[in-house]
Amino acid sequence: MKEIQTVGVYCSSYESLDPVYREAARDLGRELASHHMTMVYGGGALGLMGEVSKSVMAHGGRVIGFMPHHLKKFEDPNWAITELHMVDTMHTRKRLMFEHSDAFMVLPGGFGTLDETFELITWRQLKLHEKPIIFININDYWTPLQELTKNIFNQHFAKPEHKKCFTFVSSISEAFQSLSKAPEPPPHEPVAEWV
Repeated sequence: MKEIQTVGVYCSSYESLDPVYREAARDLGRELASHHMTMVYGGGALGLMGEVSKSVMAHGGRVIGFMPHHLKKFEDPNWAITELHMVDTMHTRKRLMFEHSDAFMVLPGGFGTLDETFELITWRQLKLHEKPIIFININDYWTPLQELTKNIFNQHFAKPEHKKCFTFVSSISEAFQSLSKAPEPPPHEPVAEWV
């Protein structure tokens, strides 16, 4: 398999979340650091985003964040990470996160998390990349989404081969096991074209 050196992490920036999700976020940060994988994320200091990034840093790892300037009105930037880049737009953030990540892990999150993750799935469906996309189903949070995706395939709104575009796992440890089984992408991996 291709060596995974950087992992894009998508998750909630909200503060009022069940402690089980915060604990999982801290566990993910610790495991990223212990596997010597750099975390790439949206640059926030709050919610699960903050928990994962702070945990990576606390355990001696590296974190790269990309935050659009306008988001400072809604969430605090995390200036205590390895690199924080303030960028012009959400589209720029998405592009840079994609370019800097070898794989993606998705903790529980809301509409923003779904937006960014489904864009990655669509790009993979269109063969713009072969990077692993892993939903970590903490506390059965992603189970309804997993059922929806099964229905999409059962009703023929996606081809059976597109099932390999993403994976659901039930724990942090399973996420890293899944990464270890990911196939190596083609020698000249296609790069997404940006509008």
